[in-house]
Amino acid sequence: MWIQLVVDMLGLGTFYALLTLGIALLFGILGLMNFAYGEIIMSAAIVLLIFRESPWWISWPLAILVGIVISVLTERVAFRKLRNADPVTLMIASFAVSSALQAIARMTALPKVQGVPPQPFLQHSVEIFGARISMLQILTLVLSAAMIALLAVTMQRTSLGMQLRAAAEDFEMAKVLGVKGSFVIMSAFAISGAIAAISAIVLVAKQGAVGAEMGLQPLLIGVVGAVIGGMRSLKGAALGGLLLGMATVLLETFLPTYLIAFRDAFLYAAVIGILVIRPQGLLSGVKVRVS
Repeated sequence: MWIQLVVDMLGLGTFYALLTLGIALLFGILGLMNFAYGEIIMSAAIVLLIFRESPWWISWPLAILVGIVISVLTERVAFRKLRNADPVTLMIASFAVSSALQAIARMTALPKVQGVPPQPFLQHSVEIFGARISMLQILTLVLSAAMIALLAVTMQRTSLGMQLRAAAEDFEMAKVLGVKGSFVIMSAFAISGAIAAISAIVLVAKQGAVGAEMGLQPLLIGVVGAVIGGMRSLKGAALGGLLLGMATVLLETFLPTYLIAFRDAFLYAAVIGILVIRPQGLLSGVKVRVS
């Protein structure tokens, strides 16, 4: 039981952490709360729907590619001209992009929710110290952890990561010091799109369905997790998402049956309590060292 509980907590926690990073990355650099993030997830999920009969090594890379392309296109079409706009204008623009992508999905690929059969290998399970762990749980943990680790290495060990961190600290000063603003912003959107696509793969594997509004719940989770940890701290955002996912599993496991329906009420009451004590987030005061 305890092994199963730990796997469940880490699996959902790392998945939620992944969702928060896609939100926090753009907010840290542009101050953009990207409400179209859920629709990027939905766009990648449509690819999984279209190629549902194909093996994973075809459908998953295509979904990641589409997530990156759609995310970069939203930057080019909607946000590039608004870089110097105030946060409210950026927020309204992101709402417009979100509504447009949902409308396009309803008119074309998703007039209604459609089922996606799981990849055959995800129907198996393995036994670990007497606990049966599904391949879906292992997939969730491995994909989420691998993407978080890759992002961490990129941010800490590469020239692009240094430019992204510099832009997050002070975008105007970073440009004065030679950071290419357009390249950094496009890269941030591309990374956010890749994170959204990985999230879509995990989400579709869990739910087995694709719908035009499927991005709303992961968007909410990403925003709440990022706010808990600190919107301008990637480490804080990841921590917030991890804690949110682990708390969700603990409540599902230990709440009495008659209170399960109120799980989210307990969860978000705890979130409010954290924000009352530390409204800036758990790690918002932590500065990222650039040099």
